[in-house]
Formats: sequence, C-alpha cells, structure tokens
Amino acid sequence: MDDPDGYFGEQVAARYDDDSSERFRPETVNRTADVLADLAGGGRALEFAVGTGRIALPLAARGVEVHGIELSRAMLARLHAKPGADKVRTTVGDMTTTRVDGPFLLVYLVFNTITNLTTQDAQVACFENAAAHLSPGGRFVIEVGVPELRKLPPGQTMIPWHTGETSYCYDVLDAGTQSMIGHYITVDGERSEHKTIPFRYVWPSELDLMARLAGLRLVHRWSDWTREPFTHESTGHVSVWRKPA
Repeated sequence: MDDPDGYFGEQVAARYDDDSSERFRPETVNRTADVLADLAGGGRALEFAVGTGRIALPLAARGVEVHGIELSRAMLARLHAKPGADKVRTTVGDMTTTRVDGPFLLVYLVFNTITNLTTQDAQVACFENAAAHLSPGGRFVIEVGVPELRKLPPGQTMIPWHTGETSYCYDVLDAGTQSMIGHYITVDGERSEHKTIPFRYVWPSELDLMARLAGLRLVHRWSDWTREPFTHESTGHVSVWRKPA
C-alpha cells in the first residue's frame, strides 16, 4: 500500500462511523465499555488500533484513563474531532512494536483487528507488545470472530456475508495458510468500486498459545460482551488473558 495509513486511509475513515452493524449500535458500545471499565479495575487502559475512538471515548467517559495506539492518521483525525477527545491520549504507530509510557492494567484490541495482522509472527508480536505494557495482574482482551470454515463445502473458498441494494461483501479463505481476503463492492448508479483487504484468521486455541508465549494465561472466554459462555456454536469470542502477579 502506498497510503501511509494502509487500508484505513481517508476514504475509509470518512465513512467508518457510518457503519450500522451490531457492533456500532449504542447498546453494544456501552456494554463493551462497561465490561472493559470493569476489567480495568480503576487502572489505566491502552487500546491497540484505537481508530476513531468508538470504544476509547465512552471508556474514558467512565473515568478510565485511556491511551490509544493507531497507525492511521486519518482515523485519529476523526477521533480528535469528537467531544471528549481530550481525555484520550494517542500515539501514531504499529500495535506490534510501538511502546508508550505504562504500565497499564488493561490492554485491549476489539472488532477483529488482530486479523489485520496478516502473519503469525505479527500476531505473536502483538501479544508480546501487550504483555510488555501490562503491570503484574493486568489483562489483555481481544474481540474476534471464529473462522467460518464450517460454511464451506468441498471446493468452495468464498463466504458472502453482506448483500444490500448498493453494497456486497464476501471473504475468500485459504485454509492452508489461514489467509483471508475481504472483498467490498459498492455500486453508485453506473459506477462501481471493488476494494480488497487482507486478513489472517486465527483460532481461539492458537491465540491461547500466543498468549502463553508472551507469559499470559487465559482467565475468561465469552461468546460476546454479554459474558455469555463461549460454545461450539459461538460465531465470535471475547477472550481475556492475565499477566501473572
């Protein structure tokens, strides 16, 4: 990518908060912020890939001191323009290597963003960076979907997941490499746009091993922010690992 903001430059940032999916609804955002505030336990929090502040701002409004790391300057510009942005400190950088002054009782990474790291080494480095920022007893939280390979019959690699009057989205998966290419098609009259974004899907058990390599141990795994149990039928999970005291 030539854009220094990667796949989340001005074009994406300008409409990022217009998303009407369940994760962006006020009740989901508030529930997410409530759980994270509880896990922060009165301490400081660090969000990897803070984006436009969808979660950081309501978390800060709950009295938590929040710092965010974000690679996209376009996304940060949206955050800084919002009410309450002065309560969230931000740093431009990569969540696998960028360090900020800590320590923190909570580091968190939401909305499938761990899959934006397209190699296993990068995902391992993300865990290591989280652990380096945590104080003893601190927690690292990830929200991510479960790979939908059960939907694939033999010979098929494509999973459609959104169809609308003017937009279509589907993923193409490679089970051999765990690579996933998201395809996003929008239609405006006689014009259409086709954009792709690469991901690396990751299994819960693989994340647990990455956590162990970073010195963290699993303490919770829920199906979502309601803290319902994670089961065989769960389409995603919120996992919490703890740094030993």
